[in-house]
Amino acid sequence: MLISVLGLGAVLILVFLRMPIAIAMGLIGFVGYAEIRGFRASISMVGRLVIDTAQDYGLSVVPLFILMGLFVNKGGLSRELYQVSNAFLGHFRGGLAMATIVACAGFSAICGSSLATAATMSKVAMPQMRKYNYADSLSTASIAAGGTLGILIPPSVILVIYGLLTETSIGKLFIAGIIPGLLGVVLYLVAVRFTVLRNPAAGPAGERTNWADRGRAVRGVWAVLLLFFIVIGGLYGALNIWPLNLTFSPTEAAGMGAAGAFLIALSRGKLNLSKTMQVLIETVQTAAALFAVLIGAWVFSNFVNIAGLPEALRALVSSAGLAPMVVMLMILGVYIVLGCVFESLSMLLLTVPIFFPLVTSLGFDPVWFGIIVIVVTEISLITPPVGLNVFVLKGVVGDVSTATIFKGVTPFWVVDIIRLAILVFIPWLVLFLPNSM
Repeated sequence: MLISVLGLGAVLILVFLRMPIAIAMGLIGFVGYAEIRGFRASISMVGRLVIDTAQDYGLSVVPLFILMGLFVNKGGLSRELYQVSNAFLGHFRGGLAMATIVACAGFSAICGSSLATAATMSKVAMPQMRKYNYADSLSTASIAAGGTLGILIPPSVILVIYGLLTETSIGKLFIAGIIPGLLGVVLYLVAVRFTVLRNPAAGPAGERTNWADRGRAVRGVWAVLLLFFIVIGGLYGALNIWPLNLTFSPTEAAGMGAAGAFLIALSRGKLNLSKTMQVLIETVQTAAALFAVLIGAWVFSNFVNIAGLPEALRALVSSAGLAPMVVMLMILGVYIVLGCVFESLSMLLLTVPIFFPLVTSLGFDPVWFGIIVIVVTEISLITPPVGLNVFVLKGVVGDVSTATIFKGVTPFWVVDIIRLAILVFIPWLVLFLPNSM
């Protein structure tokens, strides 16, 4: 166990020193594996992982979902989502912030990235909220918190990565994220309501939209609904009816989503050759970075497994006589602390190889644990001092301080903890849909 703990500590130190997480995990994993099995065995292990990753058909789902999200962004679908949410909620006190959260949830269903959701919705929602003199703290907080839904509501790139790391069904993970995602939306709306009750000036009521304009706004989101239905419906057999008779694998669903997003953006005149090439290049760059991180995570995972860390943790828990739920609460405490200093993907890749074998040995469902990990990761996206969504928003908005944004997200962070507690103690909310498949 000593060499495992030393390796984990070395990774943490290297990450704090600003070494990329992929290199830190890969380097420590390689050195640790070589210390146990020898240099030649370590070289062979790394080479095999690189080749297997490049040839793994299942991994093609990652660049396809990234491509889909980028085409969605170029297609301008975020504006339509915000308009329809604003049409029904904008006349309430705090309604524009509520509309932002609902629009973020809708955009998450066709994007799959928290950072992209926050960055995109900030350009759409922030000008409207400033027009009605919303407090910057509430405006930015609603965007930052709503953006976190991008990694939970399917399709989610991080859920795909968790599924690949743990060999858990991606289809079950996707559908398991729906109820927790909707619960997050409801609790975020409660947080907005609480904020404006405490300070009515933070979120003045907007103009009421008539039913004719609401109908036009609803018709404007047909492309979003169609794209979501094709991807998720095809994945779960909703298209398996005559004359279509279609059921998609996750990779096929991602391909259909990317093609659909491309056609929608093209039909709206949002694409030309230059923009299409830009999207393709950005997809390759993002996917390559993710693959590098995945390879580093697998190298590190092989090291901690061969060093016996998961078995040592299981033995420690068994000898201590702790109840499984107590162990789970301790693990969640570690995640919350790490979330204060780590960005979400790094935290996921560093901890899942260590905790997953322990959690499953205690009898917890791997799908349930995956959703719990993602919810904790969502919290880390808005937790000081390294809330990544906050810093992305600061980069887009510019004239709002990070202190103001962090102050505004406090109610959202609190309701996230409440949601986490609900999902931990009522696992049925996570497992109902996947168990009904």
